[in-house]
Amino acid sequence: MSALGVLTGRRPSVDAAQPRTRSAAHLEAERVSAWFGDHKVLERVSLTFPNASVTALIGPSGCGKSTFLRILNRMHESTPTAKMAGEVRLDGVDVYAAGERVTETRRRIGMVFQKPNPFPAMSIGENVIAGPKLTGVRLKGASRAEVIERSLRRAGLWDEVKDRLDRPGGALSGGQQQRLCIARSLAVDPDVLLMDEPCSALDPTSTLYIEKTIQELAHEMTVVIVTHNMQQALRVSQQSAFFLAEAGKPGVVVESGPTTQIFEAPTDERTMDYVNGRFG
Repeated sequence: MSALGVLTGRRPSVDAAQPRTRSAAHLEAERVSAWFGDHKVLERVSLTFPNASVTALIGPSGCGKSTFLRILNRMHESTPTAKMAGEVRLDGVDVYAAGERVTETRRRIGMVFQKPNPFPAMSIGENVIAGPKLTGVRLKGASRAEVIERSLRRAGLWDEVKDRLDRPGGALSGGQQQRLCIARSLAVDPDVLLMDEPCSALDPTSTLYIEKTIQELAHEMTVVIVTHNMQQALRVSQQSAFFLAEAGKPGVVVESGPTTQIFEAPTDERTMDYVNGRFG
Protein backbone atom coordinates (compact mmCIF):
# COMPACT_ATOMS: atom_id res chain seq x y z
CA MET A 1 0.00 0.00 0.00
CA SER A 2 1.22 3.51 -0.75
CA ALA A 3 1.87 5.94 2.08
CA LEU A 4 -1.13 7.93 0.85
CA GLY A 5 -3.34 4.92 1.45
CA VAL A 6 -2.19 4.64 5.05
CA LEU A 7 -3.48 8.08 6.03
CA THR A 8 -7.12 8.43 5.06
CA GLY A 9 -10.23 9.72 6.74
CA ARG A 10 -10.80 12.89 8.67
CA ARG A 11 -10.46 13.93 12.29
CA PRO A 12 -11.57 17.13 14.02
CA SER A 13 -9.27 20.06 13.41
CA VAL A 14 -6.72 20.56 16.19
CA ASP A 15 -3.64 22.64 16.77
CA ALA A 16 -0.67 20.37 16.01
CA ALA A 17 1.99 23.05 16.37
CA GLN A 18 3.10 21.55 19.67
CA PRO A 19 3.59 17.84 20.46
CA ARG A 20 1.09 16.23 22.79
CA THR A 21 2.02 15.84 26.44
CA ARG A 22 1.83 12.15 27.32
CA SER A 23 3.57 9.23 28.94
CA ALA A 24 5.00 6.53 26.70
CA ALA A 25 2.37 4.23 25.21
CA HIS A 26 2.26 0.55 26.09
CA LEU A 27 1.95 -1.83 23.11
CA GLU A 28 1.41 -5.56 23.33
CA ALA A 29 0.27 -8.38 21.07
CA GLU A 30 -1.43 -11.48 22.43
CA ARG A 31 -1.90 -14.78 20.58
CA VAL A 32 -1.72 -13.13 17.15
CA SER A 33 -2.20 -15.47 14.19
CA ALA A 34 -2.44 -14.45 10.54
CA TRP A 35 -3.55 -15.88 7.22
CA PHE A 36 -3.51 -14.99 3.54
CA GLY A 37 -6.50 -16.92 2.28
CA ASP A 38 -6.10 -20.45 3.62
CA HIS A 39 -2.34 -20.06 4.11
CA LYS A 40 -1.45 -19.50 7.74
CA VAL A 41 1.67 -17.37 8.11
CA LEU A 42 1.78 -16.63 11.86
CA GLU A 43 0.95 -18.84 14.85
CA ARG A 44 -0.10 -17.34 18.21
CA VAL A 45 2.56 -14.65 18.57
CA SER A 46 2.59 -12.87 21.92
CA LEU A 47 4.99 -9.99 22.52
CA THR A 48 5.18 -6.97 24.79
CA PHE A 49 7.05 -3.88 23.62
CA PRO A 50 8.66 -1.92 26.46
CA ASN A 51 7.79 1.76 26.60
CA ALA A 52 10.27 4.24 25.15
CA SER A 53 12.62 1.63 23.75
CA VAL A 54 13.54 -0.18 20.54
CA THR A 55 12.50 -3.77 19.87
CA ALA A 56 14.12 -5.58 16.92
CA LEU A 57 12.24 -8.35 15.09
CA ILE A 58 14.81 -10.72 13.59
CA GLY A 59 14.62 -13.96 11.64
CA PRO A 60 14.95 -15.40 8.11
CA SER A 61 12.87 -14.12 5.20
CA GLY A 62 9.37 -15.57 5.04
CA CYS A 63 8.85 -16.11 8.76
CA GLY A 64 6.16 -13.46 9.17
CA LYS A 65 8.03 -10.49 10.66
CA SER A 66 6.69 -7.90 8.22
CA THR A 67 3.19 -9.37 8.36
CA PHE A 68 3.27 -9.11 12.15
CA LEU A 69 4.47 -5.50 11.90
CA ARG A 70 1.56 -4.64 9.58
CA ILE A 71 -0.88 -6.26 11.98
CA LEU A 72 0.28 -3.93 14.76
CA ASN A 73 -1.20 -0.88 13.00
CA ARG A 74 -4.04 -2.62 11.15
CA MET A 75 -2.45 -2.54 7.70
CA HIS A 76 -2.78 -6.33 7.35
CA GLU A 77 -6.54 -6.07 7.02
CA SER A 78 -6.19 -3.84 3.94
CA THR A 79 -4.77 -6.78 1.94
CA PRO A 80 -7.38 -8.87 0.08
CA THR A 81 -7.87 -12.34 1.65
CA ALA A 82 -5.87 -11.34 4.74
CA LYS A 83 -7.20 -12.42 8.14
CA MET A 84 -5.93 -12.32 11.70
CA ALA A 85 -6.83 -13.54 15.17
CA GLY A 86 -5.71 -12.40 18.59
CA GLU A 87 -5.39 -8.96 20.14
CA VAL A 88 -3.16 -5.92 19.70
CA ARG A 89 -3.51 -3.64 22.72
CA LEU A 90 -2.38 -0.04 22.88
CA ASP A 91 -2.57 1.33 26.41
CA GLY A 92 -4.76 -1.65 27.29
CA VAL A 93 -7.29 -1.17 24.47
CA ASP A 94 -7.52 -3.71 21.64
CA VAL A 95 -7.09 -1.70 18.42
CA TYR A 96 -9.25 -4.32 16.63
CA ALA A 97 -12.16 -3.96 19.04
CA ALA A 98 -15.52 -2.84 17.71
CA GLY A 99 -15.69 0.93 17.53
CA GLU A 100 -11.92 1.47 17.32
CA ARG A 101 -11.15 3.60 14.25
CA VAL A 102 -8.46 2.36 11.90
CA THR A 103 -7.40 5.92 11.06
CA GLU A 104 -6.79 6.69 14.73
CA THR A 105 -4.81 3.47 15.16
CA ARG A 106 -2.59 4.33 12.20
CA ARG A 107 -2.08 7.85 13.53
CA ARG A 108 -0.98 6.60 16.93
CA ILE A 109 1.06 3.71 15.47
CA GLY A 110 3.05 5.12 12.55
CA MET A 111 4.83 3.14 9.84
CA VAL A 112 8.04 3.62 7.86
CA PHE A 113 8.53 1.27 4.93
CA GLN A 114 11.54 -0.53 3.50
CA LYS A 115 11.70 1.66 0.40
CA PRO A 116 11.55 5.44 0.84
CA ASN A 117 8.26 6.70 -0.55
CA PRO A 118 8.07 10.51 -0.46
CA PHE A 119 5.26 12.04 -2.49
CA PRO A 120 7.18 13.03 -5.64
CA ALA A 121 4.93 15.94 -6.63
CA MET A 122 5.25 17.57 -3.20
CA SER A 123 8.01 19.73 -1.81
CA ILE A 124 10.02 18.70 1.23
CA GLY A 125 7.84 20.84 3.48
CA GLU A 126 4.61 19.60 1.91
CA ASN A 127 5.73 16.00 2.39
CA VAL A 128 6.17 16.59 6.11
CA ILE A 129 2.71 18.09 6.65
CA ALA A 130 0.96 15.57 4.37
CA GLY A 131 0.21 13.37 7.39
CA PRO A 132 -1.51 16.03 9.50
CA LYS A 133 -3.33 17.36 6.43
CA LEU A 134 -4.73 13.96 5.49
CA THR A 135 -5.94 13.36 9.05
CA GLY A 136 -7.85 16.63 9.08
CA VAL A 137 -5.39 18.82 11.00
CA ARG A 138 -5.21 22.35 9.64
CA LEU A 139 -1.80 23.99 9.75
CA LYS A 140 -1.16 27.58 8.72
CA GLY A 141 1.59 30.13 9.05
CA ALA A 142 3.72 29.74 12.16
CA SER A 143 2.03 26.48 13.17
CA ARG A 144 2.86 24.93 9.80
CA ALA A 145 6.48 26.09 9.99
CA GLU A 146 6.82 24.80 13.56
CA VAL A 147 5.54 21.32 12.69
CA ILE A 148 7.83 21.11 9.66
CA GLU A 149 10.91 22.17 11.61
CA ARG A 150 10.14 20.02 14.66
CA SER A 151 9.48 16.91 12.57
CA LEU A 152 12.58 17.35 10.41
CA ARG A 153 14.72 17.94 13.49
CA ARG A 154 13.40 14.78 15.15
CA ALA A 155 14.20 12.87 11.97
CA GLY A 156 17.74 14.29 11.87
CA LEU A 157 17.21 16.08 8.55
CA TRP A 158 16.57 19.74 9.37
CA ASP A 159 20.12 21.05 9.03
CA GLU A 160 20.47 19.46 5.58
CA VAL A 161 17.24 20.79 4.06
CA LYS A 162 16.23 23.93 6.00
CA ASP A 163 17.24 26.20 3.11
CA ARG A 164 15.39 24.23 0.42
CA LEU A 165 12.06 23.24 1.91
CA ASP A 166 10.32 24.17 -1.34
CA ARG A 167 12.40 21.69 -3.38
CA PRO A 168 10.85 18.34 -4.43
CA GLY A 169 11.15 15.62 -1.81
CA GLY A 170 11.94 13.11 -4.53
CA ALA A 171 15.14 15.00 -5.39
CA LEU A 172 16.79 14.08 -2.09
CA SER A 173 19.24 11.20 -1.75
CA GLY A 174 17.92 7.79 -0.72
CA GLY A 175 18.94 8.22 2.90
CA GLN A 176 17.49 11.72 3.06
CA GLN A 177 14.24 10.49 1.51
CA GLN A 178 13.96 7.84 4.20
CA ARG A 179 14.48 10.43 6.92
CA LEU A 180 11.88 12.63 5.19
CA CYS A 181 9.44 9.71 5.40
CA ILE A 182 10.27 9.38 9.09
CA ALA A 183 9.61 13.11 9.53
CA ARG A 184 6.26 12.70 7.76
CA SER A 185 5.31 9.93 10.19
CA LEU A 186 6.44 12.01 13.17
CA ALA A 187 4.41 15.04 12.07
CA VAL A 188 1.22 13.37 13.36
CA ASP A 189 2.93 12.79 16.70
CA PRO A 190 2.58 8.98 16.98
CA ASP A 191 3.00 6.99 20.18
CA VAL A 192 4.65 4.06 18.38
CA LEU A 193 6.81 3.96 15.25
CA LEU A 194 7.06 0.76 13.21
CA MET A 195 10.00 0.42 10.79
CA ASP A 196 10.17 -2.36 8.19
CA GLU A 197 13.85 -2.79 7.23
CA PRO A 198 14.30 0.99 6.91
CA CYS A 199 18.00 0.75 6.03
CA SER A 200 18.06 -2.26 3.69
CA ALA A 201 18.34 -0.13 0.52
CA LEU A 202 20.70 2.49 1.96
CA ASP A 203 24.46 3.03 1.92
CA PRO A 204 26.46 2.76 5.17
CA THR A 205 26.54 6.53 5.77
CA SER A 206 22.78 6.87 5.35
CA THR A 207 22.26 3.81 7.55
CA LEU A 208 24.30 5.49 10.29
CA TYR A 209 22.06 8.57 10.14
CA ILE A 210 18.90 6.45 10.34
CA GLU A 211 20.24 4.43 13.27
CA LYS A 212 21.13 7.62 15.13
CA THR A 213 17.61 8.88 14.51
CA ILE A 214 16.14 5.62 15.85
CA GLN A 215 18.21 5.83 19.00
CA GLU A 216 17.12 9.42 19.62
CA LEU A 217 13.44 8.67 18.99
CA ALA A 218 13.55 5.78 21.46
CA HIS A 219 13.80 8.28 24.31
CA GLU A 220 10.29 9.54 23.56
CA MET A 221 8.34 6.72 21.89
CA THR A 222 8.20 2.98 21.36
CA VAL A 223 10.01 1.81 18.21
CA VAL A 224 9.67 -1.62 16.57
CA ILE A 225 12.08 -2.41 13.75
CA VAL A 226 12.31 -5.39 11.41
CA THR A 227 15.92 -5.99 10.38
CA HIS A 228 18.03 -8.71 8.78
CA ASN A 229 21.20 -6.94 9.91
CA MET A 230 22.28 -8.56 13.16
CA GLN A 231 24.82 -5.84 13.91
CA GLN A 232 22.12 -3.24 13.45
CA ALA A 233 19.86 -5.06 15.90
CA LEU A 234 22.69 -5.03 18.43
CA ARG A 235 23.40 -1.35 17.86
CA VAL A 236 19.90 0.10 18.08
CA SER A 237 17.66 -2.22 20.09
CA GLN A 238 17.17 -3.00 23.75
CA GLN A 239 14.81 -5.94 23.14
CA SER A 240 14.73 -8.55 20.35
CA ALA A 241 12.34 -11.27 19.20
CA PHE A 242 13.47 -14.15 16.99
CA PHE A 243 10.88 -15.32 14.45
CA LEU A 244 11.18 -18.64 12.61
CA ALA A 245 9.01 -20.68 10.21
CA GLU A 246 10.16 -24.28 9.80
CA ALA A 247 9.19 -26.89 7.20
CA GLY A 248 6.26 -24.99 5.77
CA LYS A 249 4.78 -24.23 9.19
CA PRO A 250 3.54 -20.76 10.21
CA GLY A 251 6.01 -18.33 11.72
CA VAL A 252 6.40 -18.35 15.49
CA VAL A 253 8.47 -16.48 18.05
CA VAL A 254 11.18 -18.88 19.18
CA GLU A 255 12.25 -16.57 21.99
CA SER A 256 12.36 -12.93 22.97
CA GLY A 257 14.06 -10.83 25.60
CA PRO A 258 16.88 -8.32 26.11
CA THR A 259 18.96 -8.02 22.95
CA THR A 260 22.20 -8.84 24.75
CA GLN A 261 20.67 -12.05 26.06
CA ILE A 262 19.26 -13.08 22.68
CA PHE A 263 22.64 -12.61 21.02
CA GLU A 264 24.98 -13.77 23.79
CA ALA A 265 23.07 -16.35 25.82
CA PRO A 266 19.88 -17.48 24.02
CA THR A 267 17.89 -20.34 25.50
CA ASP A 268 17.18 -22.02 22.15
CA GLU A 269 19.91 -23.51 19.96
CA ARG A 270 18.12 -22.30 16.82
CA THR A 271 18.47 -18.72 18.01
CA MET A 272 22.18 -19.22 18.60
CA ASP A 273 22.60 -20.68 15.12
CA TYR A 274 20.74 -17.79 13.50
CA VAL A 275 22.43 -14.89 15.25
CA ASN A 276 25.81 -16.48 14.48
CA GLY A 277 25.02 -16.76 10.78
CA ARG A 278 24.73 -20.54 10.51
CA PHE A 279 21.44 -20.23 8.58
CA GLY A 280 19.05 -17.60 7.24
